[in-house]
Amino acid sequence: MGFFGNRDRLQIIAFQSYGTTDHLYARGRALEDEDIDLSEKGLFKLLLNTWKRFETDEVRNAPIQIKLPDGRIIDATTDQGGFFLVDQKMESLGGYVNEEGWLAYEISYTDLGNARQIKNENCFRGEILIPSKEAAFGVISDIDDTIMHTGVVSSLKWRVIANTFFKSAEKRVPLEGAARFYHKLHRGRSGNNANPIFYVSHSPWNLYRYLEFFLTKNNFPKGPILLRNFPGLRSRKTPADQPQKQKEIANILKTYPSLNFILIGDSGEGDADIYMNISRAYPERILAIYLRSVNHKKKMLRVRGLFENYKSTPVLLVEKSRDALEHARFNGFIK
Repeated sequence: MGFFGNRDRLQIIAFQSYGTTDHLYARGRALEDEDIDLSEKGLFKLLLNTWKRFETDEVRNAPIQIKLPDGRIIDATTDQGGFFLVDQKMESLGGYVNEEGWLAYEISYTDLGNARQIKNENCFRGEILIPSKEAAFGVISDIDDTIMHTGVVSSLKWRVIANTFFKSAEKRVPLEGAARFYHKLHRGRSGNNANPIFYVSHSPWNLYRYLEFFLTKNNFPKGPILLRNFPGLRSRKTPADQPQKQKEIANILKTYPSLNFILIGDSGEGDADIYMNISRAYPERILAIYLRSVNHKKKMLRVRGLFENYKSTPVLLVEKSRDALEHARFNGFIK
């Protein structure tokens, strides 16, 4: 819908993103407020909230502004999907981060025209992560079947559909030991680090708050959540096109050229191929690849064959989180 549509309240969802001390990279989406309560129970409420997440009323071509802690203002405009992206050089951002590296900002609409109602009095909050120069390494992790039971290898994806549409974020089950392992990586070998964690998924941005709720409720370390847009009806991929997840990971590595990374995914979909491509492109910067085993014989045989003679980066097929913990401790990644 356009900016001057009906009279529903407006909101701005600022996605947790990442940047540097001289580079602001803020993302989000302007939407009509659908009053989705992720903690609500009952099948009807669950189905209604699921419908609301995908039947969004975006606020197109809306002028907005970001206000930094020092009072600096950055103007932007949402696109046809209601999304905004601020990607520009800035100076002196590092002085405003907290001990974990998070920079908070405010975002608001700048032209309300005939006064649409605004949630929270036209003041929304966002954060970007600026990793400390003392970070020992970064972690880039998938979500589906890596830290959350999803069922991406099930026949006709029926488990993915059932879990997404018929399970609330509150009832989604994390893989055993995953949160503890990620906190160990976050704190590093010293036990006092703030190593950055990036969550990268093929899931659409419509599931952002759902996944954010899941990560928070299950005590995973806070980190940027990087999803993807739904492909357009007329979009056509060519064999040369890289998966969106691979592009996002490459952008993270380019943003932090002096930081090495650990990649964590699963053996079910494309993580093995994407991580191998990343490792080949950045052979000195990938410390390890952890791939959770999935209950699919053919896929596991394929992944084992893919890495059978691969010696550039240590690769571990993970049956239990304790296997990854032991490997990470042996290699000096964690305490």
